[in-house]
Amino acid sequence: MKILAMGNSALMDGFSLLGIQTYADESNDTINDVLSDLKRSQQRALVFMQHDLINADIPMVKILRQSGGSILICDIPNLHEADDYQPAVEKLIGLVLGASVLEKTNGN
Repeated sequence: MKILAMGNSALMDGFSLLGIQTYADESNDTINDVLSDLKRSQQRALVFMQHDLINADIPMVKILRQSGGSILICDIPNLHEADDYQPAVEKLIGLVLGASVLEKTNGN
């Protein structure tokens, strides 16, 4: 399984220190090509992608997120938005199980 990270260079520094293959400050076309190659070669992959890129006009991001399968794209916040960031999965949990499930308790 491949693990990749895509985003701005400041955010990618931490991922590269962990030995993860990074794509820093790449164009939308390059990111689309990398994702297309992963799909074409039927590789299993975990792709950490900066939130801005997920919302950008990158066709393969939309295709992979809608179709599911062996390539999982996880969004990560921009560095300056990390404190206010709420992942989509957290919103979904709140809708399904109720917002109180996500509240911090004294034991946590």
